[in-house]
Amino acid sequence: MHKKILDHLNEAILLFDKDLRLTYINPAGEMLLADSAKHLLGQTAHKLFKTAHNTLFNDLLPRLYLLEPLVDRELILERLSQSITVNLSATPLLEDGKLSEILIELQQVDRHLRITKEEQLLAQQNTSRMLVRGLAHEIKNPLGGLRGAAQLLDLELQDPELKEYTQIIIAESDRLQDLMDKMLGPNKPAHKSQLNIHEVLERVRHLVTVEAAHGIMLQTNYDPSIPEIFADKNQLIQAILNIVRNAVQAVQNHGVITMKTRVQRHMTIGRKRYKLTVKIDIIDNGPGIKPELMGQIFYPMITGRAEGTGLGLSIAQSLINQHNGLIECESEPGNTVFSIYLPLETNHANT
Repeated sequence: MHKKILDHLNEAILLFDKDLRLTYINPAGEMLLADSAKHLLGQTAHKLFKTAHNTLFNDLLPRLYLLEPLVDRELILERLSQSITVNLSATPLLEDGKLSEILIELQQVDRHLRITKEEQLLAQQNTSRMLVRGLAHEIKNPLGGLRGAAQLLDLELQDPELKEYTQIIIAESDRLQDLMDKMLGPNKPAHKSQLNIHEVLERVRHLVTVEAAHGIMLQTNYDPSIPEIFADKNQLIQAILNIVRNAVQAVQNHGVITMKTRVQRHMTIGRKRYKLTVKIDIIDNGPGIKPELMGQIFYPMITGRAEGTGLGLSIAQSLINQHNGLIECESEPGNTVFSIYLPLETNHANT
């Protein structure tokens, strides 16, 4: 009966002897560690639980020999060149007052953490969009009056030198007007149709190849089996182009940018779960994004470049959000990855 219960638990249950060799693992544990019980039994805990910093063995497991239970949250384990995030609970089992076995429970939390992160990102995006739009509208009204007054003054002036000042006012008003329009984001409804995502990416690659320095290499790694998506072609081009141009600026005159596509199964975006999504990775080998900016890069007016406006990523996120998608980013020196997720089955989404 005990085995029957353990075999039907969703949490991974592992039992080790006092030498930390695995003596039992339930089916959920086999799924988590991506291996069969036949192959896993007899292996040491040190071999099974490889962590990035070995904290599990340097700091945690030795406590079990002191007969103290332990809990560790969001522990990253390395399995088959993949990383999984788990919550771990370990309990020493005693026999005649001495340690005889160790019971370990593992709960994978990658998906829960990711959903929480996505919800925060979407909430931040919506809040910032509302604030920026309100601010932009407040600025546009007096800006129009300022430009109109400068035009009227320009008509009254006869001195060319004085006219030069009014032309500067008009030109700067137009520049600010353009900036406000960008801050307001796309104001046209999406014109969606069936399209091949690789046509969009190839258009972006062609545009960037013309603009970029000769020392920049643009590579592609496409999955040709990806089905067509229902989307606005021009909006996708604009969103992806903004990200690729950022990558070009990041690598400066020498570097490699890779555009990669794959199908992602059972993906949750916001509070909806999709059977199939397309994942588009824009990867560059530039210096990376500063850690203090990572949580803010999709806010408007946030940029790491002195000459940047900080609107490119905000606009890209807004355009992808209109397609029920999401943009995420991971960055370290030499490897920055912007991942765009777009549902392939929007009509089959389920909560």
